[in-house]
Amino acid sequence: MKRPEILDTAKACVCGDREQDYGSPEHNFETIAVLWSAYIRAIRPKSKDWAFNELKPKDVAAMLALLKIARIGSGHAKADNWVDLAGYAACGGEIETEE
Repeated sequence: MKRPEILDTAKACVCGDREQDYGSPEHNFETIAVLWSAYIRAIRPKSKDWAFNELKPKDVAAMLALLKIARIGSGHAKADNWVDLAGYAACGGEIETEE
């Protein structure tokens, strides 16, 4: 895949049917942040600083991007890993600029 195709595919993903299927990325990432935060609090000692234990939707976007980077680094990456990475970056950037 060439760069324009990767970006066009990512745009179609984050601006298309997935939102109808799963809701907005902002809402979906907020839900994931709540679940991940609960999991992180359960598996490690609680910090005195509550904010340290609480993830934000933008953290979810970054962590999902890291998941894709890990898959890319495995040597068995597929083109959709790059598309998803671009999509997570776009969603995270939008969330960051709206905060």
